Amino acid sequence: MAPWWWVHAAVLAGAYLLGSIPFSFLVARHEGVDVRAVGSGNVGATNVMRNVGKAAGVVAFVLDFAKGSAATWLARETVGGFVFPSVAAVVAVLGHMHPVWLRFRGGKGVAAGAGAFLPIAPLPTAGALIIFAIVTAATRYVSLGSIAGSVSLGALTFLFGTPPPVPLAATGVAGLITWKHRENIRRLASGTERRMGAPRGAAAP
Repeated sequence: MAPWWWVHAAVLAGAYLLGSIPFSFLVARHEGVDVRAVGSGNVGATNVMRNVGKAAGVVAFVLDFAKGSAATWLARETVGGFVFPSVAAVVAVLGHMHPVWLRFRGGKGVAAGAGAFLPIAPLPTAGALIIFAIVTAATRYVSLGSIAGSVSLGALTFLFGTPPPVPLAATGVAGLITWKHRENIRRLASGTERRMGAPRGAAAP
């Protein structure tokens, strides 16, 4: 049997590689679009939805969500507990943000992050997705909904009393996602952020 540290290293490597799969890029490429060269240039489901179509955007979101869940589920099933799966969740999100396949230029980690915490914090994840949906629908700003959802995930893991490693990891991921949205925050503050439903392919302000 392989030494325990080899198992841990292999699982973390798997979490990163799963997170690195650029589904948004691949879905858009299937439709003949390089998502890095249109709209915001972000390799994420929202940019796919705006520049390729709603169906493609939903597919990209679901696949990104699923890869995050797969990474954490793998860690939970092979190592167990909450510490290592929490670390794997963070690693998967970092893989999405900095994928080796796209020269480390990836997305903002929203779908992958939500998926990564589903196996270890299902109720907080469901609550965060509801908050994301409510804020996005009310304001028509996907970026604002994404920030609200990610921050609420960290808060809800504390409120629901999940084991300590999970809230720490969720809070760390919320910080990473918020940082990745720093340009969106500037545009929100200046009133130039694009709302959901803007014409497909329109350049970001």
